Amino acid sequence: MSLHELRTVSAIRRAFVAGDIDAVEICHAALERIRARDETVRAFVTVDADGALAQARALDALRDRASAGPLAGVPVAVKDNLCTAGLATSAGSRALAGFVPPYDATVVSRLRRAGALIVGKTNLDEFGMGSSTEFSAFGPSRNPWNLDRTPGGSSGGSAAAVAARMVPAALGSDTGGSVRQPAGFCGLTGIKPTYGRVSRYGLIAFASSLDQVGAFGLTVADAAATLQTMAGHDARDATSADEPVGAWAEGLTGDVRGLRIGVPSRWLDAGLAPDVAARFHEALAVLRERGARVADIELPHAAYAIPVYYLVATAEASSNLARYDGVRYGARAAGAADLADLYDRTREEGFGAEVKRRIMLGTFVLSAGYADQLYGKALQVRTLITRDFESALETVDVIATPTSPTTAFRLGERVDDPVQMYLADVFTAGAPLAGLPALSVPCGFDVDGLPVGFHLVGRRFDEGTILRAAEAYEREQPWWRRSPPGLS
Repeated sequence: MSLHELRTVSAIRRAFVAGDIDAVEICHAALERIRARDETVRAFVTVDADGALAQARALDALRDRASAGPLAGVPVAVKDNLCTAGLATSAGSRALAGFVPPYDATVVSRLRRAGALIVGKTNLDEFGMGSSTEFSAFGPSRNPWNLDRTPGGSSGGSAAAVAARMVPAALGSDTGGSVRQPAGFCGLTGIKPTYGRVSRYGLIAFASSLDQVGAFGLTVADAAATLQTMAGHDARDATSADEPVGAWAEGLTGDVRGLRIGVPSRWLDAGLAPDVAARFHEALAVLRERGARVADIELPHAAYAIPVYYLVATAEASSNLARYDGVRYGARAAGAADLADLYDRTREEGFGAEVKRRIMLGTFVLSAGYADQLYGKALQVRTLITRDFESALETVDVIATPTSPTTAFRLGERVDDPVQMYLADVFTAGAPLAGLPALSVPCGFDVDGLPVGFHLVGRRFDEGTILRAAEAYEREQPWWRRSPPGLS
């Protein structure tokens, strides 16, 4: 079997376990693809060749390869806001320059135990705050489908790494759409699990009531296998849920007969690009032909998801980012006159424009005289949004929308227009506010050859149903087999 054929998680693990290929060969191939392709894509901020090869050699030394774990020999990239022991972790910010964690995030340690080869850390919007990776201190990543376009954000580097076929799977984090929107823009499957399903221990916090670690895969099965590996209760995370983890990868049967799909048509009426609307309805038709039933539903408060999200998330960010003061870790401004000056100068030099904007918004939202009418009101509307989703999911099994109203926009196009940038998450912000699982699966291309995403939201702790629905669609329309121009 040639390395060219080993594109998916399942194919790589199967070949490794069978002894058809060694982990060191797989690792060298991934590192070579990164060297050849990342100069233009800019997906990675750190490549850990030595660490990945050491992991690979340890796997090759095993007598029983079948015991090596569900991701044995699989190269995986990790978003650079997840702590990695002995490997720099920046969160895309100058504020964390030189920070090397002494421990692994829980999801990272679980990947290692599963046999994954962690080849490096990927680019992101600073502290996860952005929708295009243009707010990274390392500069933007580029979409492999068109290098003039954004790969999305904030997990744009992880999405670009998988889309450019450098790795078959990657980790991201999703606060308002930061896994699903880049997955849609880059033609991948990206899943955000239920809040509490995956440990946040070792994830650098943006908005603690919203953040969740998610997974990218070339296929639905790849994303399911990666998520399945890192899910489960963790006593080190107080928000971690003690819920059983399903055998999601094994449950992808393609059978969606009788599945009820809800479509909030009124919410989708305005703002959709014509090609996005066409691909969305074609995807619904495919699932209908496979036996699913499609019905209109109402989400009366869904239109308020973006303003609610940007009140709640910025308020939590202003609190979480107070810890970056130059005293304990990360960058420290030189020549400060006193402690207050050290704080001021360190934060001024360390934070980028978007992070400063959100800290100021969040501080204002929580300020005396405004907290009740802004933050308090946002929490009330968040409850209404949650009830809307839960009520709809009593009558349907999944809710379907496009992942984004447009395909990937040009780099620089929205960087000076925060409102238009924020609206890229209009369909993805509701699920994290409600704590629900959601994913994006590719559903075709627009007239410019850019991927379109199909978005599914499920019931709390029911990742299995949205994965099954996505994989049933993928069986009929395996868009993952099409590679970006010049890649394979």
